[in-house]
Amino acid sequence: MHIGLIGGIGPAATEFYYRGLVDAYAAVGQEMDLTIVHSDARHLVANLTGGRSEAQAAIFLPLAERLKAAGADAVAVTSMGGHFCIKEFEAVSPLPVLNAIPALNIYFDGQGVHRIGLLGTRMVMESHVYGGVPSVECVVPVGDDLARVHDDYVAMATAAKVTNAQRQTFFRVGRELCERGAEAVLLSGTDLFLAFDGHDCGFPVIDAATVHIDSIFRWSTEEP
Repeated sequence: MHIGLIGGIGPAATEFYYRGLVDAYAAVGQEMDLTIVHSDARHLVANLTGGRSEAQAAIFLPLAERLKAAGADAVAVTSMGGHFCIKEFEAVSPLPVLNAIPALNIYFDGQGVHRIGLLGTRMVMESHVYGGVPSVECVVPVGDDLARVHDDYVAMATAAKVTNAQRQTFFRVGRELCERGAEAVLLSGTDLFLAFDGHDCGFPVIDAATVHIDSIFRWSTEEP
């Protein structure tokens, strides 16, 4: 199956998806059919902050049309933040949308996880992953930490690199979420691998992007 990805939001997340899919295909000795189109992260951040889900879906629409013209069989958005408009996008997309949110809910149910902490954008934290993971109870940052995590995450994703101060914010808040009863912390911002990969944060994490990549790979290798 031909995979279509809407990337660019942000650039590091797009590369993370690409490398993850390349590695998954290499592990089974198969060749991958993939096309990536670019969406501007600045537009996404502005629409996410303004709650303009239909406007962002309208940006994704011509990109999905380009992917369909290129032969893609389905489309995935390489950003958990970008999923804030996923229902609106699904309603207009000319291709089936490989939505990360149901994949996460299935994953939690299968792993027996009942209570998770959330790190990512303000909307994904406050909405408890857009209300799409009823199999778990969500624990979110409180007070100033909610805004700090959001601001540090958006700055990191836009720059495609992490500062030590940003990493320490994510690690401190993640530890506090676990102290409040979270069994693990969901990296519900796709670019959080920049802060966590190769570092011992001191608490268990689940990477939403990895779960999404695995679900895309399984879809793409299913027998027709």
